Amino acid sequence: MSTRHILGISGGKDSSALAIFMRDKVPEMEYVFCDTGSELAETYDYIKKLEAYLNKKIVKVPQELPSRKYSRSYDFDKALKLYGGYLPSPQSRWCTKKLKLEPFEAFIGDDDVVNYVGIRYDENRKGYITSKENVKTVFPFHEHKIDMKGVSQILERSGIGIPGYYNWRTRSGCYFCFYQSKKEWLGLKEEHPDLFEKAKKYEKDGFTWRADGSLSDMEKNAENIQNSVSNTKGYKSNKLIHSLDDEIDEENIEKPCLICHL
Repeated sequence: MSTRHILGISGGKDSSALAIFMRDKVPEMEYVFCDTGSELAETYDYIKKLEAYLNKKIVKVPQELPSRKYSRSYDFDKALKLYGGYLPSPQSRWCTKKLKLEPFEAFIGDDDVVNYVGIRYDENRKGYITSKENVKTVFPFHEHKIDMKGVSQILERSGIGIPGYYNWRTRSGCYFCFYQSKKEWLGLKEEHPDLFEKAKKYEKDGFTWRADGSLSDMEKNAENIQNSVSNTKGYKSNKLIHSLDDEIDEENIEKPCLICHL
């Protein structure tokens, strides 16, 4: 069997730009999106937009895997029950393992695969690394020296642009991602109050999304948190993203799993 070429799309700017960049270079590319069932509406809309541009289906896993291991309705809530209601955290990233890594590796199977990862030239970190010997991982943006500015140019020239959530958030991923800063959580409350309330309902029996308190506690301190933001809404020359990234550093929040957020 011939080598398969696979590019995982998170719904973030980097992996999306890589998909656009590689479209005509590797026509046989397979595109895959790990769907937890808890992504933002902006992410799902962006995936559809990208799918139309690529003129190729973006396979959603685990729901569309031809495997009895996963049902078409497998999602975060079903996985949460398996973990006894124990919410994931930076110390226990079972959500990434069960809803991202394992479905992605099931999609790969035992075929020889070249896996394309959208880490930029100006980033000093690694992406998804597998122990599977049949997978070779490549980083085209490093090879072609494409940095943040280059990614922005790719997205702008394609007409795809950036996902709408970048108006208030720095990353793709589940709406309740525990890697969100306090300001991003409050952004969720403003943009998707229903999802914020839904996230609050998961917090029970001592389990919270953040180690420093519950979302209800955060709401009570919302004014102080918001006052510390030097730049509010609007994606202008990455100013909001940089502002929120600075705050993430100040909170000493660990960098998120790249398979979720590239």
